[in-house]
Amino acid sequence: MKDLIYFDSKNPHCKYPFGSVEQNSEMTFRIFAKDGVFVYGVDLEIFEDGKDSPYVFPMAFSCKRGDESEYFTKISIVKAGLYWYRFVFHSENGDHIKDKDGALYQFTVYEKGYKTPDWIKGGVIYHIFADRFNKGKDESAVFDKKGVLKEWGEEVTIVDPDGVFRANDFYGGNFQGIIDKLDYLKSLGVTLIYLSPIFQSASNHRYDTGDYEKVDPLLGDEQKFAELIAKAKSKGMEIMLDGVFNHTGADSKYFNKFGSYPSVGAYQSKQSPYYDWFDFYKFPDEYHCWWGITVTPTVSQRAQSFRDMIAGEDGVIDKWSELGVKGWRLDVVDELREDFVQDIRRAVKRNGDDTLLIGEVWEDASNKIAYSYRRHYFQGKELDGVMNYPFKEATLAYASGGSADGFIDTVMTIVENYPRQSLDVTMNLIDSHDTSRALSVLSGEDMSYTDKAGRRDHRMSEEVYDRAKRRLIIASALQFMLPGVPSVFYGDERGMQGYEDPLCRRTVDWNACDEELLSHYKKLGAIRKKYNAQMRGDTYFEYCDGLLILCRASGRKIIKTVANNTDRSKTYRCKNIKKELLSDTAAGELDSVAIEPWSVKIFVVENNEKRK
Repeated sequence: MKDLIYFDSKNPHCKYPFGSVEQNSEMTFRIFAKDGVFVYGVDLEIFEDGKDSPYVFPMAFSCKRGDESEYFTKISIVKAGLYWYRFVFHSENGDHIKDKDGALYQFTVYEKGYKTPDWIKGGVIYHIFADRFNKGKDESAVFDKKGVLKEWGEEVTIVDPDGVFRANDFYGGNFQGIIDKLDYLKSLGVTLIYLSPIFQSASNHRYDTGDYEKVDPLLGDEQKFAELIAKAKSKGMEIMLDGVFNHTGADSKYFNKFGSYPSVGAYQSKQSPYYDWFDFYKFPDEYHCWWGITVTPTVSQRAQSFRDMIAGEDGVIDKWSELGVKGWRLDVVDELREDFVQDIRRAVKRNGDDTLLIGEVWEDASNKIAYSYRRHYFQGKELDGVMNYPFKEATLAYASGGSADGFIDTVMTIVENYPRQSLDVTMNLIDSHDTSRALSVLSGEDMSYTDKAGRRDHRMSEEVYDRAKRRLIIASALQFMLPGVPSVFYGDERGMQGYEDPLCRRTVDWNACDEELLSHYKKLGAIRKKYNAQMRGDTYFEYCDGLLILCRASGRKIIKTVANNTDRSKTYRCKNIKKELLSDTAAGELDSVAIEPWSVKIFVVENNEKRK
C-alpha cells in the first residue's frame, strides 16, 4: 500500500501553502493513490503538539488522472502552535497510514501579525569576539583584570601552569579598534556587527557577567561604545549584543564570591538582595551552576527581581537599546524559561519593532525539546530568529565532499519548518567562538590523535591549505546565498585557522591576509546587496549533471549558485544566463558552462517562464 500512495509535503501541489502558516489561514492538502487497491475513504489526521487525539478531516475524491486518484481537503487552524499530521487510507484491505517514513509530518501555525525586522533581511552579519578583533588607541580602555595582558599576536593560553584553564589571558581588543575597522567591515557588505559579551567580567570571553549595566573597562567606556554605535550606523551598520541571562559570573556584583565588588553578594550572605537569584545546595560553596562550571552560577528564573532587572522598565535591555543597540542574541536560550523569553521579547520590541531578537539554538528550533519541555520560538511571542546550526553542518558536510541530496534535505526541512519571516533573519554561520574554524574543519585533516597543545601548534601545509580554501570558497558561497543572513566569524575572510575554544579565538593578524579569500568575501557581500530582492525571495533546487544548484528567485531574476564538490569537471546547462557574478563576466549566448572540480559559480538568470 505504501508504494501506491504519493504525498510530498515540500510539493506545493500536495500542501499549499508550503511550510508554516498564519493562524486562520486556509491550507489545501492533496494526496494521490495509484490503482491497485480499492480506496473508499481518506482522512487527514492532525495532532496538536502534546495531544494524543487528532482532529480528523475527511478528504474528498477530486478526480482521476491516468492511474492515480486525487483526494483533497481544505482546512484552517485557529490556534497558533506546532502541529503534526498523517493520512489514513480506508481500503478493502483495512486501514493504512501514510506518514513520513514512520514519523508524522510537521507544520507550524504562528500568530496573526507576527513580523520580524526587515532591515536585516538580505544583509550580512559580522561576528566579533571583542577581545581579539582589533586594539585601538583609547585612554578610556583600562586593564583591571586578574590575569595577564598579552602582546597582540601572542599565542593563546590553553592551560595555566597549575593545570587549570581560567580564560584570563587578554589582548585588549576594544571599541576603538572596531571603530578603526568600520570601513573594512563596510567593504565586506556588513550590515550588522554582532559582538560577543561586552559587559564587565573577569574572563576574556565575558560570558561570566560581572555587571550588566557597565561595559568592560578593557573595551573602553560607555561614551566610546556610544561612539561605536553612532559611527557604525553612519556607515549603514547596526550593533547586536550578546545577552547572557541564564547565568552570571561568580565574580560579579550579584554573587561576589571573591569580594571584588562593594555589594553584598549571594555567596556572602543569605541576607543579600541577590540571594534568591541562585539555588544553593549547601550554602555557600555548593550551588547550581551552568554545566557544573563554578565560575558561572545559574540564575534561578523564579527570581522576579532578576527578570525585572533584565527585562523590566528601565532595565538592562532598555538601557542599552536606548543607547542605540539594534539587536540582541540570547545565549543558551533553550535554558531560559519560555515566559522569561517572552518578557525579553516585550522589552526588546518596546524599544522598536525593528529591534532584532536572535536565540542560540543548535538544532531545528521549530520542534526543539530541552530539559523535557517543548520550546516555542516562532509563534509570535518569542524570537525573531535563531543561529542556524543545521545549515552550518549541512554546508560544511557538502563542501567536504558530502552528498548534495543530504544538503538539500537539511536545507528544505528548515525552510519548511520555519515561518518565512523567521527564516529570513536566521544567522547562517559556518563557525563561531564555540566551534573550530571552518577552514580547519574543511582541511579534512584528522586531528583526533593530537592533544590540545598539538592542535594549537598545528598549521596546514601549503597543499592542505589550498584544499581547505577551495572548500571554504564553496561553503561561503552557499552560506551567503542560502535563505537567512550569513554570519561571518571574524577573520574567516582572511584565512584564519584554529580548532576548538580557545584556538578559534586568536587575534587577527592585520599584516597578513589571504587576498584571494578576502576578495571572494567582498564579492559575496556585494552580490547580496545588489540582489537583495532575490536574497529575500523563494528558495528551491535544480538538478544537472550531479551538481548542487541552489536557486533564489524574485520577479524575473534568479540567482543560481552552482557548486561542484567532486574531482571531475561537470557541465551546467541553463538557458538565459546573463552573468557570472564571482568573475563578473557576461555569459553571452552560452547555454552550458563547465564547472571545474571543487569550485562554485553564481549566475544571474532571467526567468521567462513560470516555475512549476
